[in-house]
Amino acid sequence: MYRLALSQTRSPHDADDVAQDVFLRLLHDATPFKDEEHLKAWLIRVTVNRCKELRRSAWKRRVDTMDETSPALANLEAPVQELVADEVWEAVRRLPDHLRLVVHLHYLEGYPVADVARLIGCNPNTVRTRLHRARKKLKLDLEKEAKHGTNAPESLPIAHEQC
Repeated sequence: MYRLALSQTRSPHDADDVAQDVFLRLLHDATPFKDEEHLKAWLIRVTVNRCKELRRSAWKRRVDTMDETSPALANLEAPVQELVADEVWEAVRRLPDHLRLVVHLHYLEGYPVADVARLIGCNPNTVRTRLHRARKKLKLDLEKEAKHGTNAPESLPIAHEQC
């Protein structure tokens, strides 16, 4: 959940808040879970929804987020620091939200396309298209970064599609 929240919010502090909110919702929710997969799917869905709520909030629109070079990132646990510092992770973080979400669920969480589609409420073909576009954009960004030796390649325009 924390990795998903970090992927979606791009801020360790917001990811902490989202994870805490999700666990509080779990404590107060009376949903009877069939098995561990049902619980995991519920946690992922609530995490995604909480990240969307955070992005839409008036507070988030009015307050600048912390810079990733902030000293606060030095206090993160070693695995999270490695994840944040990885160039592929950086390229994934630059993807638009709808592409970053399917990449995270498919590659980091290991969900098949059908399950990703069910979790985000889209058609499986939409998920496949988003994965294709994300891989294409990541390839272009990483090649451009390797060619120019820069850490911040220009973002290529990709149409934002909705489910």
